[in-house]
Amino acid sequence: MLKIAEIQARSLLNKSKIFDYCLNPFLGCQHACCYCYAGLFMRRYSGHAEPWGKFVDVKINGPELLKRQLSRARRGSIWIASVCDAYQPLEEKYQLTRKCLQEIIPWQFPVFIQTKSDLVVRDLDLLTEFQELEVGFSLATDSDKVAALFEPGAPSITRRIKALEKIKAKSIRTFVFIGPLLPLNPTRLIKLISGLADKVFLDRLNYAEQFLKFYLEHGLEKFYQESYFQNTAQELVALAQAEGIETEKLF
Repeated sequence: MLKIAEIQARSLLNKSKIFDYCLNPFLGCQHACCYCYAGLFMRRYSGHAEPWGKFVDVKINGPELLKRQLSRARRGSIWIASVCDAYQPLEEKYQLTRKCLQEIIPWQFPVFIQTKSDLVVRDLDLLTEFQELEVGFSLATDSDKVAALFEPGAPSITRRIKALEKIKAKSIRTFVFIGPLLPLNPTRLIKLISGLADKVFLDRLNYAEQFLKFYLEHGLEKFYQESYFQNTAQELVALAQAEGIETEKLF
């Protein structure tokens, strides 16, 4: 059972080491990705005892708080969301991410949205109002079956690709984050995103030792090896560049 708590956040627009700011309307994530680095520290940070994916704190005052913070913040890029997916299923009910976008539009801070959810297409009417915007999907594999194993609460790869197509049709700059490198077919994955992604980011499995047990339980240990990450990344880069897609390897 999912434990949901409506909380009053102290800050929503926070400094980031990757972008100027990060913005997370939720603490906790229903996508329950078994490899999520956030699951290693978020329970300690939040005080939750529930397993990762079984709790979400909803920052119910987020949009109002963001409005106040934007009025005194130096203009800079905003990463939505750096830790917990801003378009997880509860967003459909609470619409916190949508309301936050509405607050950002008048200020025209550059926005970088990363998600695993096709719910983001609901907000295309708002996304087209930004002057500087990138929207991307995390696609750690090309296989719906593999995704369902590692990312049990997230929409399928098929749904994400269809959403990416709808976003690209609006002439919005797009990207794909292939990370961590799960079991995948490099040729098929690049074929799926060809013409839909302007850039591809690649990353290996971080904090790998924490997730070894999961790989062993499912007989996937060969996909856990450093050689797999390196060789697969090399192949993905070559295939993407052949399709004219910009690439950036993060490891």
